Amino acid sequence: MSEFEAYRSLFVAESRENHENLVRNMLILEKGGSQTAIDEIFRSIHTLKGASASMGFMEMERLCHTMEDVFQMIRSGSAVITADLNNLLLACSDVIELMLDDVEGGGDSLSVNPDEQVKALKQWITAGAGTPKSEGAKTPASQNKGPAEKVAEVIDETDRPRYVIKIKVADDCMMKDIRALLAIGNLESLGTILCINPSRDDIDEGKFDGSLVLKIASDVGDDALKNAATGTDIASVEVAIAGKTEPLSSPKVSDETTPAESDKKQQAAAAAAQDKTREIKNLRVDITQLDHIMNLVEALVINRGRLKQIAEQNKIKELDEAISTVDRSVSDLQNLMMNIRMIPLNHIFNRLPRVVRDVAQYDGKEVEFVIEGGETELDRSVMDGLNDPLLHLIRNAVNHGIESPDVREKAGKPRKGFVKLSAHRDRDNVIIELIDDGGGINVEKVKSKAIEKGLVTPEDARTMTTEQAVEILFLPGFSTADKISDISGRGVGLDVVRRSIESLKGSIRVETTPGKGSRFELLLPPRWPLWMS
Repeated sequence: MSEFEAYRSLFVAESRENHENLVRNMLILEKGGSQTAIDEIFRSIHTLKGASASMGFMEMERLCHTMEDVFQMIRSGSAVITADLNNLLLACSDVIELMLDDVEGGGDSLSVNPDEQVKALKQWITAGAGTPKSEGAKTPASQNKGPAEKVAEVIDETDRPRYVIKIKVADDCMMKDIRALLAIGNLESLGTILCINPSRDDIDEGKFDGSLVLKIASDVGDDALKNAATGTDIASVEVAIAGKTEPLSSPKVSDETTPAESDKKQQAAAAAAQDKTREIKNLRVDITQLDHIMNLVEALVINRGRLKQIAEQNKIKELDEAISTVDRSVSDLQNLMMNIRMIPLNHIFNRLPRVVRDVAQYDGKEVEFVIEGGETELDRSVMDGLNDPLLHLIRNAVNHGIESPDVREKAGKPRKGFVKLSAHRDRDNVIIELIDDGGGINVEKVKSKAIEKGLVTPEDARTMTTEQAVEILFLPGFSTADKISDISGRGVGLDVVRRSIESLKGSIRVETTPGKGSRFELLLPPRWPLWMS
């Protein structure tokens, strides 16, 4: 594998996290938001821009750069976000996602053309908010610095220790800038970066010779910080304790320390030794490698059973004792691998607020969407099969369940509908609930459509219970939609949802109350039954 291809997977993983953070905070901003949401969006866009430029994905960089111009104006207070602008920015985020899909598939993002979005953003900048500030205008922390010039710091009022970290990227590294940005990203998760020299902007623009020095406020200890900064193509990492108000002057920090600084280092090392649980515990692993390990464990389980049979047939005591030891190790390994495969439901849940928002806007509805229990874990195989049916149920809840604001108001309900998605463990199962306070399932309409399609006779329909009528919804191709739209009525409905859930060894149950709403309950095994013990 080439160096570029190795970085491709890192780029995609990092960029998807930033894209998810971008969309999540844009939805927060749409509801009123805060300066924190704006700052988070700006950080994600800036990181996406820099990483895509470093990898040579210039169309993605061009789109991100234009989005960054817009958010720089919003961030500075010279412009405000509107509903139309938010729609445009979300459309831009969709284009970025398509570009990431292309890159992940081995492309260079050029198959996705962002011209329409870039043009629309520039028109907004010109017509909607005037000419943006000069691109040359930088914040004090991002200006070019001379070797001895001091760098402005981010204010941090905590009592966390300050560290100066010097990072040297290997001379033969082809992409020094992206390697530095990845190291910075790892360190950001462990504390507050107070200042960087050279600045992120300089690194983004290729003004980086491989030497980086930054100051960070963190309480994880110097060992954890050094581990976070260390990685492929990092030649050296040096971590030194710094004073709380000591300025950062240049990448060339003296290696000499005073006795007082030496004492501080010893104190920091002692504190780190007492807090080893704060060190880095998580690594990204290519899923194909994990699947390969799973296959090897499966082979071990099969051979374990064969060895047991041989030992029983031949009555060899020593072999039986050895197999008992191996048996325990294989069982532990099997359980460990099954636990490694467990993933929080947030991997699916975090994408759904955007779906609710888009469907509600398409239908002209107002919907409050609440998520609970996203930390509940499922096996990756179960998770992979859950995405589509859950997406369909969410769309149905908004499209079919929630009424229009005027209809709700006439019924004495709040104009804004309510949809709640929750998950929790119940003994050996995971239960996912989708509840809405809409109009409920129109049982009479279901019966009428069933008669029309020849599925039941009028006589049978008259004696049919609510539960029996609801079951009709799960018949192949059945829909109560009066017309085909982009969201519903295409004949791919709850029958597909049920088949998908049952293929995961789960079940689905529905409760509905006319005028009050509906509840869908998915019962799923937390782990996929991969092996027979």
